[in-house]
Amino acid sequence: MGMTITEKILAAHAGVGRVEPGELIDAKIDLALGNDITAPIAIREFRALGVKGVFDREKIALVADHFTPNKDIMSAEQVKILRDFSREQGIVHFYDTGRVGVEHALLPELGLARPGMLIIGADSHTCTYGGLGAFSTGVGSTDLAAVMATGSLWFKVPESMKFIFRGKLGRYVTAKDLILFTIGDIGVDGALYRAMEFAGDTIDALTVEGRLTMANMAIEAGGKNGIFAADEKALAYVQSRTSLPFTVFASDPDAAYVDVREYDATKIEPLVSAPHLPENTKPARENGTTIDQVVIGSCTNGRIEDLRLAAEVLKGKTAHRDVRLIIIPATQEVYQTAMKEGLFDVFLAAEAAISAPTCGPCLGGHMGILAEGERCVATTNRNFVGRMGHPRSEVYLASPAVAAASAVLGRIGHPDELT
Repeated sequence: MGMTITEKILAAHAGVGRVEPGELIDAKIDLALGNDITAPIAIREFRALGVKGVFDREKIALVADHFTPNKDIMSAEQVKILRDFSREQGIVHFYDTGRVGVEHALLPELGLARPGMLIIGADSHTCTYGGLGAFSTGVGSTDLAAVMATGSLWFKVPESMKFIFRGKLGRYVTAKDLILFTIGDIGVDGALYRAMEFAGDTIDALTVEGRLTMANMAIEAGGKNGIFAADEKALAYVQSRTSLPFTVFASDPDAAYVDVREYDATKIEPLVSAPHLPENTKPARENGTTIDQVVIGSCTNGRIEDLRLAAEVLKGKTAHRDVRLIIIPATQEVYQTAMKEGLFDVFLAAEAAISAPTCGPCLGGHMGILAEGERCVATTNRNFVGRMGHPRSEVYLASPAVAAASAVLGRIGHPDELT
């Protein structure tokens, strides 16, 4: 019996020839990530261990992106803990305002996430890097502390599920719609502690950015990780950003999957996930809910292809007078590219507010907090109760195309309604 991509990566990092689902292993970590919410806790626990130095100052990334630019004294203190620790330990990859980006968009952009790597992060959406053929998963802050000290961590090898999409996507149907469709099909616990492997000609046609979007939301189905085979697109993306080495793994033809699901992608249309779970998916054109705010950005959909799509829908139009439209480029590079391409002209003409890179509103941090009774369409990844503000506010998840169209319509709708 062969092995899946996930199993091969875990076996390689455990120093063994083979692993089986359910097996407990100790594996070497290639990259450990913390942010301004989770890393201060990890740093405190690291110090409690009595360890003087981190295992490798080049294999730790500390990214201050959640409440930055610092919104208050408490967030400033959090970031100062990261900054001081980075100076003390000589951490190479520390990123703060001006150099920062939303962590899960920034690390691939910098070439720090590569095929075949084993990446952990004290943030649940660390699973994003599976879009490049890496095994990446979120852990707790105490686990991050242990990794910073030792460079290794224990794992239970997950079972694998395979999701095969076939057919050409329709107009305005995106990778975000594919993952919302998947979560709507299996539910928020349908892949609990399982590897979600994506394949098929639809997936082959996706951009790298689209694959990162899908892997990002594997956790919203309960997945341990999301993963894609690293093809020529992925290799070209990585090699354009780094000369660091990497290893490409592929699933064997006779690899075992606990479940295989096949979908006709031609039948999928632009979707929206209604409160308060990502599994509550419905066609955007059938919704019609009036809204107060739209946020386009985040580690899910703040990359340049997302902003280009939003600009395509918004060009020549203005946001509804009752809607606050907030656009957040995920990184400084995305910000600069969007500006050079004239996307900001489109956004400003549409009366949008453009933010510096930040996670901000996605977690109810800042840059777009919701009041009681307000509704938001967001290209983010979670719509739990109180996620973006007041517990009696509502968040609807959608693609940049649906979010942009909804901003103009003043209600949730399909981009075709603007033509």
